[in-house]
Amino acid sequence: MPDENAAAVAESEPPLGRLLVVDDEPAILDTVGRFLRFIGYEVRTAATVKEALAEARDHLPELILLDIMLPDGDGIEVMRRLRADGLPHAVVFLTARDTRKDLVKALAAGGDDYVTKPFGLDEVAARIGAVLRRTRRPEHESSVLRVADLELDPATHSVRRGGTAIGLSPTEFRLLRYLMLHSGRIVPRAQLLEHVWSYDFNGDDTVVATYISYLRRKLDALGPPLIHTQRGIGYAIREPGC
Repeated sequence: MPDENAAAVAESEPPLGRLLVVDDEPAILDTVGRFLRFIGYEVRTAATVKEALAEARDHLPELILLDIMLPDGDGIEVMRRLRADGLPHAVVFLTARDTRKDLVKALAAGGDDYVTKPFGLDEVAARIGAVLRRTRRPEHESSVLRVADLELDPATHSVRRGGTAIGLSPTEFRLLRYLMLHSGRIVPRAQLLEHVWSYDFNGDDTVVATYISYLRRKLDALGPPLIHTQRGIGYAIREPGC
């Protein structure tokens, strides 16, 4: 293992990328997480479907290293839900050698690559690097979302209106991002609950109205209203006058 001075130098450099490692085996999470951090990645971990969805939606990793079999569901469902949210995470699946049928299903559903267990750490790093090179946007291509004078940048987790920064909580940010991804369309409350909050959220859907009011208070202070209510159905964000 390289010495502590080399590690300190690596930590002082920008990360190679943001990763989320999802597996229900603590030894895998610990070993893979430590190795990927050491070689220069920013890494978060999760052990369940619920944790994976929350981490991905809050921290927007560039790539998810995702076990197919999880205690409360499966990795394919995690990928489908995040892609339905409009989150363009690359996905490298982890699979045991006896789950080839699941693996074919995972790749057919949109996975970018896979690693079979047991695996070598160098192989994992090589596959992650290869997928990131294929899937990263060119530097000149912007991922910033815009509606009128409102801008949301997923890469920096920042929001501005008319050039003025707006501080949002993680849930407010996810809600605004989802509305902006569906700009001009009415998004039903049930759809917002499923994709902004955890898919197994059991609360009252008045939570959506509450967070919409929080967003309106912050956005409307800087210009004309952008978020509109379709009574009995849901909400839409659109340019003033539309």
